[in-house]
Amino acid sequence: MLKFLAAALALSTMTACTTSQTVPDAVRAQLAPTGKLRGGMNLSNTLFMVKDPASGELRGVSVDLMRELGSRLGVPVELVVFPRPGDVADASGANTWDVAVLAIEPARAKTIAFSPPITEIDGAYVVHANSPLQSIGQVDASGVRISAPDKAGYELYLTRTLKSATLVRTKDNQSSIDVFKQGGAQVLAGLKPALLDAMPELPGARMLEGKFMTVNHGLGTPRDRTAAAEYLKAFVADVNASGFVARSIERHKVAGLSAVK
Repeated sequence: MLKFLAAALALSTMTACTTSQTVPDAVRAQLAPTGKLRGGMNLSNTLFMVKDPASGELRGVSVDLMRELGSRLGVPVELVVFPRPGDVADASGANTWDVAVLAIEPARAKTIAFSPPITEIDGAYVVHANSPLQSIGQVDASGVRISAPDKAGYELYLTRTLKSATLVRTKDNQSSIDVFKQGGAQVLAGLKPALLDAMPELPGARMLEGKFMTVNHGLGTPRDRTAAAEYLKAFVADVNASGFVARSIERHKVAGLSAVK
């Protein structure tokens, strides 16, 4: 009973710290060891962040979250940009970033401590016009080749769950689309909003109904930063409950990205 009360008090205190912006020194030391909050960002997932081609300014849901977290910690924010989400995850032990928005995946959880989910996105398949494949359930079959970017959240999921189909791993989203267009794969895997955006360059292609997974993104920090991880859990609970994430999605007009309620 005493252990339960102590745990409840600790959680209550952490939540209060998150909402009141009174942050324990141990948390600030782990989330901003350089005196700045270094946000690991990737340019590949435009649902969370885009770069203005003229000004170079970064904006989006992940930028809003980093700025809000930095404000609560009382430290400046430095955005550390990587080309792809896999690059962010691979750098988790290199001390180049402190917090990142990434798809929550068991393979990544070996080195990254994740918060609860903040968003949901459907993973979907696109096939060629003449494909005999008519449903999601038919895709995982011998002889079927699926194009997907290496170390994307949904590629990690497919690596873990496919039994018969073959993954054709590419360096990024556009490369995955190109492989599909050139006939190197019968199926193109991706996040549904990104696939819908790509359909104009895939004449005749069609999206299979339904989803093969739901991709959940959360805030991650290097796994050895236990105080930071606990604080991020409370921070995410607060921004989810307050509608902060939903408002950010609406402000940036991001279609296909849903806040966890």
